[in-house]
Amino acid sequence: MAEVIQFDAPIKLESGQEVTEITITDTMKQVGALRGLKLYDVMTSDVDSLIKLLPRVTSPRLTERDVSQLPIPTFNALATGIANFLVPSSPPEMTDIADES
Repeated sequence: MAEVIQFDAPIKLESGQEVTEITITDTMKQVGALRGLKLYDVMTSDVDSLIKLLPRVTSPRLTERDVSQLPIPTFNALATGIANFLVPSSPPEMTDIADES
């Protein structure tokens, strides 16, 4: 499901549009969105990786320049939104392991 990230203050995009929210689209669920990127770097919110990834998965679509000029709290909110897509949707199964005595 897409995730809407709301900002405390509007940001102005390169297109001139001012926005108070950005949607991380379901495109983020597709492995193709990660092409050319290392999953570890995305999972650890590597700035360069997110500058490349966010334009692929946001609506309205951010440019790399837009992402590079975001205030840090706004960038952090988007990075958290990306991380939420990478969290497993269900907890790992618990297995009973017999004690060896």
